[in-house]
Amino acid sequence: MTFSSLPDKSAAARLAGLLDSAMDGIISVDDEQRIVLFNRAAQKMFGWTTEEIQGKPLDMLIPQRYRGGHSQQVRRFGATGTTSRRMGDNTVLYAVRKDGEEFPIDASISQLNAPEGKLYTVILRDVTERVRARQELASFAAESAGVREQEKSRIARELHDELAQSLTALKMDTIWLRDNSAGDPLAQAKLAQMLALLDGAVASVRRIAADLRPLVLDDLGLVAAIEWVVQNFTQRTGVPCELDIDESLELDEPFATGVFRMVQESLANVGKHANARSAQVAVHRRGQYVVLCVEDDGVGFRTSEPRKPQSLGLVGLRERAQLMRGEVLIESSPGAGTRVEARIPIEGTAE
Repeated sequence: MTFSSLPDKSAAARLAGLLDSAMDGIISVDDEQRIVLFNRAAQKMFGWTTEEIQGKPLDMLIPQRYRGGHSQQVRRFGATGTTSRRMGDNTVLYAVRKDGEEFPIDASISQLNAPEGKLYTVILRDVTERVRARQELASFAAESAGVREQEKSRIARELHDELAQSLTALKMDTIWLRDNSAGDPLAQAKLAQMLALLDGAVASVRRIAADLRPLVLDDLGLVAAIEWVVQNFTQRTGVPCELDIDESLELDEPFATGVFRMVQESLANVGKHANARSAQVAVHRRGQYVVLCVEDDGVGFRTSEPRKPQSLGLVGLRERAQLMRGEVLIESSPGAGTRVEARIPIEGTAE
């Protein structure tokens, strides 16, 4: 089907002018997925002229690795009878120009039963700049997160090494005063109060330092740090937590910190909201990914419900996973507990 085959030549001219004035690329293919319409924006986008591309297979515009899957998707779409839908299910698609350069696109597809047979029309937009800006923003966010972690580590070490030690020295001096003023009951009572305050202050400093950045993560590695956070969770909440972790797991930064924080934040959500009787944490390497899973048998919730304004825990988990180009799956229902699973690609081995 071409413009010249339309019965009303003036209507064909108007349609051609309308399609050529569109800012988005518009491509129509027949039931054999051969190109029958290629507007001016598509010519500019792909580098092919209408004369060069007319009647050629749509596969010419698709990277080699996606061609088989794309043909199957179009056939499935044709069988559904759906008028139109967005392609890619919210993922970025890729096309290829005449010179072989690949570029990202947003696309939607529609179908029409014409006298000559079924006609598929794809409307697409080059989103190279959008994807580049998103990648730059993600890189900036990851770098900012790394800087924050470094600053947390510095503050935590100063708290632990300087303030906690000073408080400990002050406690030792207070004990000396107590032992050398045994004849004054009032002084003994006051010194006992001071020692109690000092004990509380030392414990608070160590807790704050550990919350900022557990030194065990830097000193002993990821496995020991996750073991520590699981034990600390049980001590604070009284909820028994089973840990299943690959003892040989070693990750470089920022992945070690990212995985540790996701386990820490997931358990914090369990402690705050789940009202659970038990919890489980599993961290393993699966091929090109590190997979971590945190489950509980608590009250659960409906994942379809709008997020509460004050509930930022799950949002933080997704954002942290996105910084590492990973993904988070959350399964929950009322009374059936919650399962949080994250898959993080390891840099250098995953596409």
